[in-house]
Formats: sequence, structure tokens, C-alpha cells
Amino acid sequence: MDFYKYVLEKKNLIIDKTKELLRIPSVLDEFDPKSETPFGVEINKALHFMLDLARSDGFVTKNVKNYAAHIEYGKGKEILGVLCHLDVVPAGDNWTHPPFSPIIKNNQLYARGSSDDKGPTMAAYFALKFLKELNVEMDKRVRIIIGTDEETGWRGIKEYFKTEEMPEIGFAPDASFPLIYGEKGIMSFDISGKSEDDQLLSFKAGDRYNVVPDYAECTLSVDLKDEFKKYLSFNGLKGEVKDDKYVVHGKSAHAMQPNLGINAAFILAAFLNEHLDNNFIKYINQFLTFDHLGEKLNINFHDEEMKDFTMNPAVFEYEDNQFKIGINCRYPRGWDKDSALINLEASVIGYRFKLKVLSDSPVHYVDKNDDLVKVLHQAYIKYTGDDTTPILTIGGGTYSRALKKAVAFGPAMPGRKDVAHQVDEFLHIDDLLKATAIYMESIYQLAGIKE
Repeated sequence: MDFYKYVLEKKNLIIDKTKELLRIPSVLDEFDPKSETPFGVEINKALHFMLDLARSDGFVTKNVKNYAAHIEYGKGKEILGVLCHLDVVPAGDNWTHPPFSPIIKNNQLYARGSSDDKGPTMAAYFALKFLKELNVEMDKRVRIIIGTDEETGWRGIKEYFKTEEMPEIGFAPDASFPLIYGEKGIMSFDISGKSEDDQLLSFKAGDRYNVVPDYAECTLSVDLKDEFKKYLSFNGLKGEVKDDKYVVHGKSAHAMQPNLGINAAFILAAFLNEHLDNNFIKYINQFLTFDHLGEKLNINFHDEEMKDFTMNPAVFEYEDNQFKIGINCRYPRGWDKDSALINLEASVIGYRFKLKVLSDSPVHYVDKNDDLVKVLHQAYIKYTGDDTTPILTIGGGTYSRALKKAVAFGPAMPGRKDVAHQVDEFLHIDDLLKATAIYMESIYQLAGIKE
């Protein structure tokens, strides 16, 4: 059957419901495990929006303490998991249109979460809904598993799997086509300490480890306003002095591709390094500034298949001479983690700072010749005619790594600009619709009973 033709007949329904979901500003408030809404009211609204929609369409649902949930269709011992998430990163400033008022321009749907991951979640949902409408029977239970904390700590999905079955196979609609069979390891760590200096009063940039900070500010006890304005003007940079705060504007980007962003903290630290004697500022300039490959720390590495090690210094907090720098790394297969940690320790010892590893999710990899990869790839080829674009590895981390055998799969088509976590995030309407058909085909081939 031509699933794409069926999807096109339902185009307006898909777009309308996707817009409804995108209007919910599902950004993490503050994690409170004692609350009935552990990740905040808005994320909870998004979760219940999906559950209410699924129940109205006749699906079996289960809500695990408002941490995560699933929508299920089919019968069988095995489970095919489709792993999605409803939380989004903060919108940031300078959007052309309000980030939670979705708008379509040039056949592109603009809103925070349109590409990561609410739009893809709706494509997966409607794929399953349409298969159900067509009375396609399943020999597996197909579960759309909905997380609420993917952008921060994965606490939602971890809580879910404490009580729920682990699918044998699955995919995460949270990346690009044709298919992502490998994801780099992800490590986050903090560097903290003290710096004896009475001139730098505060320094602040970033609040998420997986986002390049596009805003940085500091306060000083000395007057460097003229020097700062000259620095900005000479280098063609954006910033201002506002209420005694020295402010710099950069460009946000996803931590898996920090080279696509402009780290505002680097710009501000480079200026301060010319005028202050402060070890916090010295460390940033000696080991971190404008170096997304980790070459200054001698922890860089390149793998032919999974490409470069990358590093994103993302969170900077300095006040009362105490500081923290939060750093997120993406590492390929073959990276010597033990040697890298030795080099990181060596970098902080001279300054009497401390290094603390916060989390480490290892490389996720499914063999390119696995049947799961082949079936999904063929579904993509069927509806695009593209049998030449190679399948990929990425530096991002999707829910696919929550399963032993799962891959990231769409919805962005090859050649699309990566706008996840960026200002004016959007999803091509054509990609949303084509992905829905591809997911229908994929679920049918992996779990459907063939007549």
C-alpha cells in the first residue's frame, strides 16, 4: 500500500495537532521528585496532551508517575519501541516569531520543538494511528514511549524502565534520515574552584550542558566600559554594557556541533583576559576558548567512521570568587578516555582546581548489516527513492541508546540545515509528512502481520 498517499489525505489533521502540541512551552522548570509534576507543569501538560489524544483514538496507554508514558497498539510477546520526548530546551532570545506560537512560512513549521522532538513525535504517533485505522494487525506490541526529560538528565526514561519492559528493538524519531546507526559517547564534567581577585565580581553564561551559550555577562569592580566597547567594535561582536553588566551575545547551537555556534563566554573571557589577573579567566583562555576539538587540552581524537571528538564548555558560574565550568563532550569509538582524564586532571592541578565527572554515556552502535537497520533503510528508500545517501553516525544522543538495539531514524531529510536547539527552529512540512509514511512502513515491516 502507498502509505504516503494516505498521509497526504490527513495532512491538515497532522499539522493542526502538531501545532497544538507545539503551543505548550514544555521547558524544564525544576526537577522535584516529590511533586505530581516532577518536571514542571508545562511538561506535564504536554505529556497529558499526548495521552488524552491517544485515549481518544482508542489506544492503550500507561502513565508512569508523570515521568514518562507509553501508547500501545498490537499483541505479542515482543515489543517494538518508538522512543520520543516532549521536553524542549529553553527558547532563548531573538526569535523572528514567538517560539511557542507555531507558524508556517515557506512550507516550514517554526516553533521551539518543531524538529526536536515534538514534530517527530507527532509523525510517529500518526503513523501508528493510521495503521490502526487501516486495521493493520501486529504480531508485536508497538509502544510509542514518551519521555519528559531527554534534554537534561534522562530521569524520566530511567524511571520508566524501572518498572516497564525493555523493547527488543526500536527507533527514535529524533535525528535525520536515512538512518543513524551510531552515536558518540557523551560525557559531562565540571571544573570548579576559587580565584582570589577583587575585580571580577560575577560571570555567568549558559544553563544547559548540551547547548552552546549565546549570552554571557559579568560585573566588575573596575571601569572597563570604554575598553569593552572598543573590543566589541574592533572585532565586529555583539554586546553592550547594561545596568553595570558587561554583556556579550553569541550564537546558540547543539552541543554535538559546537562549531556551528558562537560561544559568548569565550568572547567575554577573551576580553577580560586582557585586563584582569584572574585564574578562572586564565584557565578558560589557556584551555577552552575557541577550541571545540579539545586540542588545547590534548584530548582531541578523530575516528574515520564517527569523526571528531568535540567539546562544549556550556555552563559558567562565578560569584564571590567561587566558580564552576560545566563541559559536555562527544567522543567517538577509539577515544582513549583514561588518557584524556589524566590530561584533564593535569590541566586543573596547576590552578588548584577540581575536576568532577558528572555523567558518561558510552558509544551506542548497531551493526550496519543488522536486520533492523536494513528494514528501516528500505522503508526510507521506498518513499524517497534515495538509495545513494549513506547511513550515518552522529555526535548527538537520542533515546535510541536507552535500548540495546535501536537506532535514530529521521525525520530531517538529507541536506537539511540542523536547527535543533537554535533560534527560529523549524521543521519542513514535507519532511513531517514523508516521515509519517516512512514510520508507517517501518512499523508495518517490523511488527505488522503480512497477509
